[in-house]
Order: sequence, then structure tokens, then C-alpha cells
Amino acid sequence: MNAPLPATLAPSETGAHRHHSLQTMLDPMGIVAPILHAQAAWMAHPTALSSLLARTLTEVGSLQLHSVERLAGRKVPDLIAAQPDDTRFADPAWEQPAWALLKEWYLFYTRAVQDALYDTPGLSPKERRRAAFWWRQFLNAVSPSNFLATNPVAMRKAVDSGGESLRRGFEIYLKDLRTGTIRMTGQEGFAVGQNLATTPGAVVFRSKLLELIHYAPTAAKVRAMPIVIITPCINKFYVLDLVPKKSMIKYLLEQGYDVYITSWKNPDLSMRETAFDEYIVDGVGEAVRVARELSKSEKVHAVGYCIGGTLLSSYMAYEAGRRPPGEQPVAHWTLLATLVDFQSPGDIEVFIDEGSVAWLIDKMRARGYLDGQEMAATFRLLRSNSLIWHYLMHGWLYGEPLPPSDVLYWNMDCTRMAARMHEFYLREFYLENRLVKPNALAIRGVPIDLGAVRQPIYQVSAEDDHITPWRQIFRINSILPGDKRFVLSNSGHILGIVNPPVKPTKRRYRVGSPQGGQAADAWFAAQEPHEGSWWEDWTGWLNERSGELRAPPPVATDDYPKLADAPGTYVLER
Repeated sequence: MNAPLPATLAPSETGAHRHHSLQTMLDPMGIVAPILHAQAAWMAHPTALSSLLARTLTEVGSLQLHSVERLAGRKVPDLIAAQPDDTRFADPAWEQPAWALLKEWYLFYTRAVQDALYDTPGLSPKERRRAAFWWRQFLNAVSPSNFLATNPVAMRKAVDSGGESLRRGFEIYLKDLRTGTIRMTGQEGFAVGQNLATTPGAVVFRSKLLELIHYAPTAAKVRAMPIVIITPCINKFYVLDLVPKKSMIKYLLEQGYDVYITSWKNPDLSMRETAFDEYIVDGVGEAVRVARELSKSEKVHAVGYCIGGTLLSSYMAYEAGRRPPGEQPVAHWTLLATLVDFQSPGDIEVFIDEGSVAWLIDKMRARGYLDGQEMAATFRLLRSNSLIWHYLMHGWLYGEPLPPSDVLYWNMDCTRMAARMHEFYLREFYLENRLVKPNALAIRGVPIDLGAVRQPIYQVSAEDDHITPWRQIFRINSILPGDKRFVLSNSGHILGIVNPPVKPTKRRYRVGSPQGGQAADAWFAAQEPHEGSWWEDWTGWLNERSGELRAPPPVATDDYPKLADAPGTYVLER
């Protein structure tokens, strides 16, 4: 007979627990600890530290000689140039001798610190990345471009405008202060349902989790099999229906498809105990069921985007675990910028460890949800120069009006995440990576195994996606046994997906069927780039699998009446 568990921890366990709790309380995001560990590691390796210091002193000497030449009036090229995508110092004013020296010494110090952190001996790769990430946030924040007294462009604009640029900048600063964030675009001029998300349709199903929108067909005939799009519950759905020329929804309707999309409810305190299982069965499952019944189609094509794709993948494994292959409600599926294997989840990894997750879970339990503004700030930190300091510089210092942008407006239209659901997502996927482990998770008592999902899949990733890195997305191909087609689009997490056919085009993509055991880079080398949008390749793939053309079904029926016009009511909740 097993002895009962002790009421208290053993002394060694108690010490470890207290140390972990204290560290979590004092440094919940793991900002200080990795940097201190890096410093200790260098002190513990004096030979490596001596080599680093000698190399750095040599570089400092070269930069000092270069500075003397600059101050003497000689025209010499920059010894240290900004990265091609770094626009902070693009103005010609930064080429004047004094400002050029300030810029170069800043860039030198930034790179020296970053290189030293990445080269730290005796640290794990993850801890090196975390130390470098948090130091980079500090270095980005103290850039001379962020301050009036050290930004020649800001001073020039202030003089040329008679101080007007500073007045406008102060107004922008006050508005940002009231909203609690550095805004990326103005709120004026955009309204969901008026000039965003305007594709006609109807809400035909509503639950405590979601509204399901059925769009009005625009083609005389549609494919027999409908498309059900599972959107991210971390964002609002209308990124796929921004304006007509960018709308994936409108494009699919024009190609002769019957389209449904999920609009998730923005969680509040009442949804604090909503479980991940509910999002799968009562969310994705209900969306698929309603689309099948309203369209009178035995099966659907399902699409999942970002975390919506992770939900869809879980649903596919759930259905594979409880139905025979011939009775699956999804005939084939598409994943857009979706992580399934979370082994190396990209830059977001710097926020993910036991301590930071435990701290975040405590915050969510107390509040009942994860606030959308906090989540947005986290993602902006991953690209802080372009997503934070760029807007501070142009707004607060230059007094430039915020540029209108439908994508940025959508990005700032934040949603929350239900506490219990998000806790499951963080622990089981990001920390434990259990979605790719056969039968390691169960949905409503059904063990799930992605290896049992045999339906054909079309996968889309983006080259510059820092949220769902394409090489990590590619790992799903070693798990799924069915037919696969993999696309690598240019651009990032949003524009790689919101990628309509336009002429002339800057768009390109690679596409091909991964071979068994093929590595991501080997697949990349084997595929030739194609000009244009992957949307056209996708609809060609869908046309072969989505049935015959037929008269379109009604937008709403007696069984599923119109509850509201598209885009519905949940999308308007703040």
C-alpha cells in the first residue's frame, strides 16, 4: 500500500521551491537573471573574457582613429553601418560628422554587447537569447534617435516649423498616454462594418464562444463543399476581410466557394473557467456542424490561421480519435502560419519558461483573462524598433500624423484570452509540447494523436514570420501521414497570408510537396520561386477536391435564421 503524500515538502524541495517562487516574484519575466548569469559565466571563464576584452579594445582603437578622421573633416565611409532594415539613421542629417560619430559609437556599443552575450561561454542557447533580447530592449530604448537633444532630424523639424512639430508631437504623446500605448495608426477613419469587414453575409449561429458568419455567395454557382475558416481567438477575424482589395473572403467568394468564418467572443470575467476542450468541441466542432447542415454537404474544407490553426489541428486529431476514417467531417484542410510543434517557437520563446508562465497564470486567475493590450505589447517587443520606437520618433519627436493603415488598426483592435483556456495553451503546448506527442493529451476524454490525421493538407508559412517561424511550421510534415502541399510566401505573419493577387506584383512564393523525412532547408533548395500570390495556387488545389459546381445555398434558413448582418456583434465588443 502506498504511503500518503507528505503534507510538507522535503527540506531540499522546500528550498528549491522558495528560490523559484522568490525569483518569479522579483523577476517574473526573467529579465535580470539571464543577464546576471551571462556576467557570472564570463567571470568564470577568464581566458575567454581576456580574449573578448582584447578584441574589443582593438575595435575601440580603430573606431577612435576613424573618429579623428571624421572630426578632421575627411570624408570616410561609416566604419559601422546600420542594418539594411534599420531606418532610425536613414536621414542624411546623420551623415554630418558629429552626428555620424554619435550614431557609430552607439551602433558599436550595441553590437559589442549583443555579440558578447551571444558568445557567452557555459550558457544554454535559450539563456543566451534571453539575455541578448532584454539587453537589446534597453539598447533600443536609449538610442540617440529617441531623444530630442540627440536627434538632428527632430531638431531640424522643430526649427523649420517654428516649434509646430513639437506641439503636434506633444498632442500625440498625450493621446498615447490616455490610450496606454504608443499608437501605430489613428483610430479615426476606420469602422468595422462600415469600411472594414464589409463583405455581405449573416450570423447564422451564436454561442457563448463564437458567432458563425455565412457569407452571401457572389458567383452564380459554388463548389459543393463549403469552406469553414477557424480564425485566431487571439485576434479579431476581420484581418481576412479588411477591405475588398485585400479580402481573402471576397476572393474565395469570387472563385465560387461557399464560405463560413468564426468570430470569437471577446472573453470577460464570466469566461474565466472556459476550457480548451470547449473551444475545440463547442467552438470548432459546432462551426463545422452548422456549415455541413446549412450547406447540406457531408464534409467541409477547414482552414485554420495561427492559433486558429492550432485549434483546428487539435480538432482534427480529436475527430480522428473518435470516428472511423470515412466518417470524418473534414475532407481536407489548410493551415495558415500555424505552429503545431512548439519545440522552437521563435522569438516568443524569450517569454516562455516555468517562472514567467507561472507569474502570468497567477495574473490571469486573479483577473479571469489575459488582457489584449498586454499581449499586444509582448508581440511588439519582439520587433521593438519597428513597432514601438519608430512610432515614438515619428510621432512624439517629429510631430508627424499617424499614417492610416487598416492592418495596423486591426492589430490595435485587441482581444482578451480566457484564463483557463490560455493556461492550458501555454503549459501543454509551449512548455510541454504535448500536441505532437501521441496520446499525451485528451479532448473530452478522447486521446488525440496527430499521426492519425490522414486527410490531405495545404500548409502556408511566411519567410519573415517571427511569430510562427516557417522552419518550425515545416516540422508538421514529419508527423502527418497524408498528402501534403507546403507553401513558403514572402513577407511576415500577416502580409504573408493577406496576400491577394495584384499587378504589378512584389509577391512571390515557393511551393512543393515535402518528401518523407525531408529537412526544411532541403525542401527550400528544391523549390523554384514563383511570382504572384499563393492564393491562386491554393484555389487550384481546392478546385480539384471541393466537388462539383452547383446553385449556392441560401445565406440563412429556417433552421439557421439570420441573427445579425455580417460582421456580427461579437467583433464589435471591446
